[in-house]
Amino acid sequence: MNTDAVKLLQGRYCNSLTEYSRFVTREVNIGDVPMGGNNPIRIQSMTTTDTMDTIGTVEQSIRMVDAGCEYVRITAPSIKEAQNLAEIKKQLRQRGYNVPLVADIHFTPNAAEVAARIVEKVRVNPGNYADKKKFDQIDYTDQEYQGELERIYKKFAPLVNICKEYGTAMRIGTNHGSLSDRIMSRYGDTPQGMVESAMEFMRMCETLNYYNLVISMKSSNPQVMVQAYRLLVDTMVAEGMNYPLHLGVTEAGDGEDGRIKSAVGIGTLLEDGLGDTVRVSLTEEPEAEAPVAIELVRRYTERKAESEKQKAEETIDHRPWTMDKTPHNPYEYKKRHTYEANAFIGGHMVPRVVVDLSAKNLKDPAVLKDAGYLYSPLLDKYNMAEQSVDFVYLADELPSFVFPSNLKQLYNYNTWQKLTDKTNCHPVFSLAEYIAPGTDRSSKLNLVRILPADMDSDEFGSLPFDNSLVFVLETEALHGMADQRSFFFKLEELGLEIPVIMKRSYEFEKDHGPSTMDHGQTDLTTKLQLYAATDLGALLVDGFGDGIWIDAPELPANVITSTAFGILQATRSRISKTEYISCPSCGRTLFDLMVTTQMIRSRTSHLKGLKIGIMGCIVNGPGEMADADYGYVGSGTDKVTLYRGKEAVKKNISSNNALDELIGIIKEDGNWVEQEQA
Repeated sequence: MNTDAVKLLQGRYCNSLTEYSRFVTREVNIGDVPMGGNNPIRIQSMTTTDTMDTIGTVEQSIRMVDAGCEYVRITAPSIKEAQNLAEIKKQLRQRGYNVPLVADIHFTPNAAEVAARIVEKVRVNPGNYADKKKFDQIDYTDQEYQGELERIYKKFAPLVNICKEYGTAMRIGTNHGSLSDRIMSRYGDTPQGMVESAMEFMRMCETLNYYNLVISMKSSNPQVMVQAYRLLVDTMVAEGMNYPLHLGVTEAGDGEDGRIKSAVGIGTLLEDGLGDTVRVSLTEEPEAEAPVAIELVRRYTERKAESEKQKAEETIDHRPWTMDKTPHNPYEYKKRHTYEANAFIGGHMVPRVVVDLSAKNLKDPAVLKDAGYLYSPLLDKYNMAEQSVDFVYLADELPSFVFPSNLKQLYNYNTWQKLTDKTNCHPVFSLAEYIAPGTDRSSKLNLVRILPADMDSDEFGSLPFDNSLVFVLETEALHGMADQRSFFFKLEELGLEIPVIMKRSYEFEKDHGPSTMDHGQTDLTTKLQLYAATDLGALLVDGFGDGIWIDAPELPANVITSTAFGILQATRSRISKTEYISCPSCGRTLFDLMVTTQMIRSRTSHLKGLKIGIMGCIVNGPGEMADADYGYVGSGTDKVTLYRGKEAVKKNISSNNALDELIGIIKEDGNWVEQEQA
């Protein structure tokens, strides 16, 4: 990070690191649904229909509103689509839907200027609005750079003036994958480059006395996204700005992966009180996005009310942590340094996964299937799945079969102490048990359950430290992520390099109030994915934690296992499967994205560690796929261009055989294995 960015560390990106407090932004009027200030966090999504299909777009917009969307975004890639927004708006109003409409603009200032006279808000991407991205590396002198800014200002100012005249709001939406060549040449592919890309346009708006702005910093990598938003807020505060924030992880994907990746990025920021509107980008029908966003936001509506109640009762623990009291840098990823305990956890090791099987039938080896160990009675052996856990917690239950040698068993201390064969068996202590005189400790691994508040107790000061000690960090706090984060800050302050397994427990009530999600196990599974990805993902993206332990008694162990590995994958902490960077589709999409994604997944999901980008069009394709190994991008009707990284290697080939061609490229590179071998 350069000197300018380091200076920003003296500022702050949120109100509090230890209790929930929403960052107050400027109120922006978007039709009759204002955003920011003291307004609720708004929910939105984007249509996937062709904008010239008026009836289809109107019908889809209605489904989105009925699902909970408060804003509807529609693409306007050219003037004709921008003009048709008037007819779409007219028909929606005739049917009693007054939802504010947002025009999504890329590359075409003339379409933006038409749309701004019709809709309530326009979204422009500073990476391609009057700027360019051709992957050219140009060294700009300061004078040349300023000249480019003046050129952009002349092209951008007319849109700003139209928005002022018509009372239209604007989102300045930076995408990590579409930073202009000019920004890339000076700042690189960095969060700072994303921030500066938006700030240039924001400063132009303020020069023209236009302040009806909303800002976003989207990336398919939640870690980059989180850092960019934090740096944006810090930069805005330093320049006297407080514009509302639109939160979203772009190209998040579908199903479990899309929900977990979205929650890691969006939830991390919501935890710190940032965000005024949320869009969850799933490669699914757009009406499926709103319920997920609503569930993410619901926690903070409830938390705000509960936090205010606690403050009134003066029971909240005001731990004195501020950014200037910790060496942690929230704008860069750096894994917390720990020692290796028993050459198995901590140090350079990937984060470990713990699953509780204490309530299961421990007489049947098949029970370990939920932990990723498949037992073959015929061969009397176990096969490991790609997502096989590292520890199983058995509490006080003793299995009647032999465990695989690489799966470690955890027992409560009193039960472990009585075991005659302690091979691969390790104790879990309470803090009091661990420090008690005469305690029988393991020479390999000793796990001690601890709360952040325990650090202030005499018991913590009496801990015998050695390289076998691992903390299991739990929390009882309403704002649990911040409570656990304060523990890591304290460890850093004390210079303690003890590995930490982060444990979160969830008990869900099936009917806890009105919900747009289906109740039952599917609802609970989604909640677990969203809540755990937020609580644990927020710490992992900052480099905290050497393991995760999710406890959710209402849900099957295989759901918990899959969720845990999904969180580690989304935070890039531990890769256990193929990653798909797939866009949510829109009116620019040139093929059926959902069908295509499933088709590609069906033939490549066994390629552990590969990242494959699946993009409906060129807007973010090559840029967002800079993080991908291979790319599949729509380039025309029934035409696809295939990428190796950012390089187009096969252009405009038929979609009928594009997947076979993609697999051929993967094979050429030596990255293919047959499914049976995998």
